[in-house]
Amino acid sequence: MVLVNILHMNIGDGESSYANNSMLQKTGIQEAVPFLRHSIRGLANYDVFKDYIIVADLGCSSSTNTLLVASNIIDIVHEVCQENNRKPPQFQKEKGESFGPCVVSAVPGTFYDRLFLDKSLHIVHSANSNHWLSEVPQGLENNGSNIYITKTSPPNVYRAYGEQFHTDFTSTADPTTDDCCALLELLGQSLINMMKEGLVRESDINSFNVPVYFPCEHEVRNAIEYDGSFSLENMNFFKVNWDPHDTDYTNMNDSLELSQIHGENASKLLRAVLEPLLVSHFGNSIIDVLFGKFGKHVGEYLLRQKTRYFFTTISLIKK
Repeated sequence: MVLVNILHMNIGDGESSYANNSMLQKTGIQEAVPFLRHSIRGLANYDVFKDYIIVADLGCSSSTNTLLVASNIIDIVHEVCQENNRKPPQFQKEKGESFGPCVVSAVPGTFYDRLFLDKSLHIVHSANSNHWLSEVPQGLENNGSNIYITKTSPPNVYRAYGEQFHTDFTSTADPTTDDCCALLELLGQSLINMMKEGLVRESDINSFNVPVYFPCEHEVRNAIEYDGSFSLENMNFFKVNWDPHDTDYTNMNDSLELSQIHGENASKLLRAVLEPLLVSHFGNSIIDVLFGKFGKHVGEYLLRQKTRYFFTTISLIKK
């Protein structure tokens, strides 16, 4: 599977589009703003706010969130410059309050390859991206009908995913709980249900693995230390419900009515992200049924146990 030719979010602005189902990513970006502000304030100590600042945003994907990070960074830089009585660098604030020119460019390619010259950037930001692997790990043939790491996966599958993450992360420079694995396990169970109904071939399931990895904290720290190019300034963690529209963080499980709503919303979110990948392997005909089943599985799971995505924010400084 050549991911660079396949992997993208659902296009357009329809019901299943990424544009209409990226609330989770927006929540993650906004929750990380205090940590972003802290990091940019730290840059002021290095006297980098001179004539201009070069910023690279390596994702999230294209949606209503596309310019959110850039807007946040511009606002914070302006704020920090005012606090330190500095002349703002070359930027232009969108809503009319101009404080210098802003040059915008797009760079095609993947951040697992070289995109920029050495020492050419001041700030590099990436959100909801580094859990994606550059390729499906090799040697997963014995993972059976599992589409990701599960409790029944053999040890070599764990190693293969971990090694691929290490390789990719040190090429670019999120920890996990079982919660993220559980969501993909429910998607896998939905595929197995369809196989039992004769809607999906077992061989197709056995040859499909999702190219993401959610490392634990020590794996992230080890990868940074191994690469040696960056020092870790800080690492912070927060959680977001599987349904990002759900703001209840006190109850341990959902009611029957809410579990169905949250299950459907969580299903739409994952469909917006994974549908192109699934279509490339299974075809388009299974998608509606698959995510209908998946939404019900998620609702049943949330009825027993309220579960969340685990976000990590990492601030690195180039040595």
